[in-house]
Amino acid sequence: MPDLDQQLEFGIFPTPAADRIPELLGLVQVAEVEGLDLVSVQDHPYQDGFLDTWTLLSVLGARTTTIRLAPNVASLPLRPPVLLAKAAASLDLLTDGRVELGLGAGAFWDGIVAAGGPRRSPGEAVDALAEAVELIRAFWAGGTLRFRGEHYRAQGLHAGPAPAHDIPIWLGAYKPRMLRLTGRVADAWVPSMGYADPPDLPALAEVVDEAALAAGRPPGSVRRIYNINGRFGTGGGFLRGTPAQWAEQLAELTLTVGMSSYVLGTDDADVVRRFAAEVAPATRELVEAERARRATTSQEAPTGAATTSQEVPTEAATTSQEAPAPGRADATRGSGGHTVEPTPDDGHRLSPAMPWDEPSRPVAPDGSPGPYPEQAQHLKDIHDGLRGELAQVRDVLDQVRRGHLTVGAARSVVNTMTMRQNNWTLGAYCESYCRIVTGHHTLEDRSVFPHLRRVEPGLGAVLDRLEEEHVVIHDVLEQFDRALVRLVAEDGSGHAGAEVLEGVQRSLDLLTDTLLSHLAYEERELVGPLSRHGLS
Repeated sequence: MPDLDQQLEFGIFPTPAADRIPELLGLVQVAEVEGLDLVSVQDHPYQDGFLDTWTLLSVLGARTTTIRLAPNVASLPLRPPVLLAKAAASLDLLTDGRVELGLGAGAFWDGIVAAGGPRRSPGEAVDALAEAVELIRAFWAGGTLRFRGEHYRAQGLHAGPAPAHDIPIWLGAYKPRMLRLTGRVADAWVPSMGYADPPDLPALAEVVDEAALAAGRPPGSVRRIYNINGRFGTGGGFLRGTPAQWAEQLAELTLTVGMSSYVLGTDDADVVRRFAAEVAPATRELVEAERARRATTSQEAPTGAATTSQEVPTEAATTSQEAPAPGRADATRGSGGHTVEPTPDDGHRLSPAMPWDEPSRPVAPDGSPGPYPEQAQHLKDIHDGLRGELAQVRDVLDQVRRGHLTVGAARSVVNTMTMRQNNWTLGAYCESYCRIVTGHHTLEDRSVFPHLRRVEPGLGAVLDRLEEEHVVIHDVLEQFDRALVRLVAEDGSGHAGAEVLEGVQRSLDLLTDTLLSHLAYEERELVGPLSRHGLS
């Protein structure tokens, strides 16, 4: 779906950790001072390490004056709609109209049942949510409330108080029935990275839009709120680079998919500051510039000329797959044709020691670009895929460590990713990633490298070193896999032990260091030969 012309907004999604209350309160104050629009809090009443969401939101409302507040999203099976409507209206009055209400049909049903809630089938959960939306809005309208549904009832209830403003209702939705319900009745759709990554969004948004149109609503009446996570620095993938690269990627989602509110999951005050001071204004600038350009183009286009709303400006046109990896140069054109620039190595390492001596690496003889730039670009594309997958592995483990996810919940996240097969566990996914890396190296060792040895004998020392590094990386992958097996095996309660997690993190850090270093070295030495000789 193209840009819906919605106003851009930015917020945070901190962990409601009961053992870090001062840091949590300080983080929200930083977000408000830095000018962010929204703070939202996840709602898992069965999570023993989390504060109660509504109690926390009330405290946050009392300590702030401008930033808006929302559960992201409220666990409906454990929060009766009438009490939820009253709580939201009360907090809205107490905060001068700063409340929004995110609703979820329910997830992690074992936890819900353990807390005394019902276990609902997917169909029952959607039906109950539809009833709840109707009942909550009826409560806010006031008067004597009579409601009789299959899941919820109100018999002559005197509804009130009314909220200070029309509280927007968000729905977290991924499956077709929930998406259609969102399009029919919600004020906002709120997907999350991990459950719906950027490539998944257009198809999901299309279902919301079609349902909105069928209900007589313009698609733009449903705000698009995206829960995101990332890190600033270098590396490939979505939200894995500089603030400027974040801005380009978020602007592209706005201009091509219609996402308009970005809520960053973080507990780091410095990250909040950079997000607010660098990413948010740069994203707004890119989007505003493109919207102005489109408006001008539309006015100047002759009658009958095709003006597509999918056009994206040069500076905001990189997708998460096409964006240059942080720290690497864009592809350029020289007198010899298209030249592919290798991804540079910034030298940053997470591990105390590397399993090889990097300064001793051989260097290929200099050579001019050749007539096969697509072959060199293909190597980079494969490497970018590996870097992106590695970033996703790190993301899942990071969320487990920070308490956003238990290992069991991380499995659920991984299972919903489109590139995964059904019923994969965290360990099985990472094991498959290891196979992908190993398969790539095997292809090079058995096919590409022998070809390059024949056509460019001066590469021999470089190719020998690359093959040696392939063996080392294979051993690092094996260590990582063993650590993951232990992590998954000890996840009987849904919480991984600190010692086990530290072991997985150390092995993942070493994998990150060796793989990124190796890929950068390989590109530096081979993009030239591949562009000169190709693979034939």
